[in-house]
Amino acid sequence: MALPNERAPLAEQVEQLLAAEGPLPIVAAGDPVLRRPTERFDGQLDPVLLSRFVEALRVTMHAAPGVGLAAPQVGVGLRIAVIEDPAPVPQDVRLARGRVPQPFRVLVNPSYEPVGGDRAAFFEGCLSVPGYQAVVARPAEVRLTGEDEHGHAVDEVFTGWPARIVQHETDHLDGVLYLDRAELRSLSSNQAMAERWAQPAPGEAARALGFELPH
Repeated sequence: MALPNERAPLAEQVEQLLAAEGPLPIVAAGDPVLRRPTERFDGQLDPVLLSRFVEALRVTMHAAPGVGLAAPQVGVGLRIAVIEDPAPVPQDVRLARGRVPQPFRVLVNPSYEPVGGDRAAFFEGCLSVPGYQAVVARPAEVRLTGEDEHGHAVDEVFTGWPARIVQHETDHLDGVLYLDRAELRSLSSNQAMAERWAQPAPGEAARALGFELPH
């Protein structure tokens, strides 16, 4: 399936995407759409089209599979993202990473700011950078503001892994990839991750690969 015509109005771009059945194509790193700040959502899609687009993002996220997906990752420069995390992880991983289940959420015009000075570093991946992961140190707690798909205000504090997810997806809407924030000495293939760095925390990887973790 072809990506939408970037010169067309956003509603036309979305209609083009939704013309085909099934998951949407995910844009890979190197496409300029992933590097441009998105346009704030202000009714460019009517309620029916917005609902269809959100559902397509959800289907695509599940099929990938992933725990979040931003509109630029399907070629649409609109400030919308979706998240959902069933958190099917062992208890030791859950405790180390603060990874708890998150219901399906739509983030419209989100922005975040750190709460406190604590930072947490863990391996992170991205559907637009397939095959690799790297350690990213991020604020451990953030305040997210914005709206939901119905225009209701969102003002919520996220901690642990949910905080990481909302930061990652909001960054996409600002043209930022996780690699921009990553410790590049930690960059590992998915195979290396499975064979060497499956521990709940990246301390062993930091010692072996020679990078610093936040104190």
